[in-house]
Amino acid sequence: MIAIRSCSGIDELEACVQLQIETWGMDASEIIPRKTFLLAQKIGGQVIGAFDPEIAGRMPEGGPESLLGFAMSLPGIKTGECEPRPYLHSHMLAVREGYRNRGLGAQLKLEQRREALARGIRLIEWTFDPLEIKNAFLNVHKLGAIICRYEVNFYGVSSSRLQGGLPTDRLVAEWRLDSPRVEATLGGRPAAARVIQERIPVPASIYEWKASEAGRERAQALQLENRRRFQQAFSQGLAVIGFTLDAEGNGVFELGPLTQAEAGLKSQGT
Repeated sequence: MIAIRSCSGIDELEACVQLQIETWGMDASEIIPRKTFLLAQKIGGQVIGAFDPEIAGRMPEGGPESLLGFAMSLPGIKTGECEPRPYLHSHMLAVREGYRNRGLGAQLKLEQRREALARGIRLIEWTFDPLEIKNAFLNVHKLGAIICRYEVNFYGVSSSRLQGGLPTDRLVAEWRLDSPRVEATLGGRPAAARVIQERIPVPASIYEWKASEAGRERAQALQLENRRRFQQAFSQGLAVIGFTLDAEGNGVFELGPLTQAEAGLKSQGT
């Protein structure tokens, strides 16, 4: 049994820092330090970890080696609406190599949702790379997030090996925690009827292209083409409302108009 809970103490927060480095391979200038993880907890954010109790039981005092993954979020305030409202920005989610593709990422997100709703927070947002197929599948298909925004080179130049030297373009996932769409998705119920007007593909070979100098040009060409298509679709009022994955690992973003259930928070309708 994997324990999903808030991280506690300096050692567990430092374990999050080290897993961050292992996952993204960033240089020192981009690393989020332990103090920031601690601050996130103190000001209303989240640092939630996935722990293996069996590993912890073999350590003298539990030991941060039992940390298998973490999710870190920061608090924010939405303005420009009828009235300001709190939300969480989920900045990082990482799972240790060897434990990926086992559903730990989804478990961490679900604990983020549970904890946020317990505090009356009903929206979590995060950014992700439009070329990362597995992330898109989790965010849209499994969790029910919607996407209406595209940010060009959001973080500037990144030393992360996962970025492959490309601009840090990001989609913004909006997880409206108690919306009918999210509750239906998490409950395994059929989604409301949707009208798909645009499909934007991401081939599974993108990972090979990003990892090699020879393929970098093809990866950048795909990024630029998909950037143009996302921006055009969003300017027309469309949103990402679906994501499909075929047997070969190719992904397709599905865009269409938002229904009322998809567009708003359940009891506010905004």
